Amino acid sequence: MKHFSDKRVWITGNTGFKGAWLSEMLLSAGAEVYGYSFEPPTTPSLFDQLDHRNRVHQQFADVRDLSSLKQAFATVRPDYVFHLAAQPLVRESYSKPIETFETNVMGTANVLEALRHWDKPLIVIIVTSDKCYRNMETGRPFDESDPLGGHDPYSASKAGAEIVAESYRQSFLRESPVRLATVRAGNVIGGGDWAGDRILPDCARALAQGETVVVRNPKATRPWQHVMDALGGYLQLAQQLSGNASLQGCYNFGPDTEANRSVQDLVETFLRHWPGEWKDDSGAASLHEAALLHLNINKAKSELGWKPVWKFEDSVSKTAEWYHQIHLAHSEPEVIRDLTRSQIVAFSRMAGDQN
Repeated sequence: MKHFSDKRVWITGNTGFKGAWLSEMLLSAGAEVYGYSFEPPTTPSLFDQLDHRNRVHQQFADVRDLSSLKQAFATVRPDYVFHLAAQPLVRESYSKPIETFETNVMGTANVLEALRHWDKPLIVIIVTSDKCYRNMETGRPFDESDPLGGHDPYSASKAGAEIVAESYRQSFLRESPVRLATVRAGNVIGGGDWAGDRILPDCARALAQGETVVVRNPKATRPWQHVMDALGGYLQLAQQLSGNASLQGCYNFGPDTEANRSVQDLVETFLRHWPGEWKDDSGAASLHEAALLHLNINKAKSELGWKPVWKFEDSVSKTAEWYHQIHLAHSEPEVIRDLTRSQIVAFSRMAGDQN
């Protein structure tokens, strides 16, 4: 993390859950962070809870606006770009398919178009998703050479973003000082996710109201990981890519296989740390969601020396701790900031012990 001290880092989508955590990790490392995003998509938002309006150089704008992107990029002149801006929800992609494709595919193309004539060293990390793979429900973990695809608009849009990124790398960046990689993570969890239709935020909201947690798809299996494990992988790749152009390409950053658990396992583990009840609300009329998603992370392990830091139990307990303490403290800003920073310190120390 010290590598990013005094570096200029431009993050699209920084007002979202993952973007706010990435910004805070970089701020903790001494980076100068620039944000390009819509206003926060939720109320409350981790972006505001961490006071990023006053701690990040922020521009509220749309990645679908190419001229705005070009102007912002030329003004910031970053050392690193992390592109996270997206429509991030599978179920919302069914109701807003055109917006999903415009944001996730053309938004990615616009970011790359804004920087493709750059003539100085620049590291670009494009964040897609484990759902970019064509899922035949075989149970075999996906590796980076597997075919791309997507049943729902969200998944298809993330496959499209991967194809766009590879096209720009091959067509425009082969002789460029710009180095480009794409990253694919599983279902990240952690405090500060306030989005609707996400299982642990739904748990926290229900428990805070003394209600039963409603679980839509308890048998679905996902590679659950703490948000800092995925972001730590992105940061490690970016750092190593600055010294090794051969690392350009795509990488999976998922948990070890012990964290491939059902939604039911996830909820019941969460409830051990914040007691409550849950009920099954699955039904035949539900929209399609993949039953099984696993990632093969051997490439990141072998080429980068990366490995997950927190196991499933650690990730869930840290997430439950965050929401529960914030609830007990009535969302006091200082408590939120101190707790978030303390979890970053704990994660960084453990990551350092493993390296």
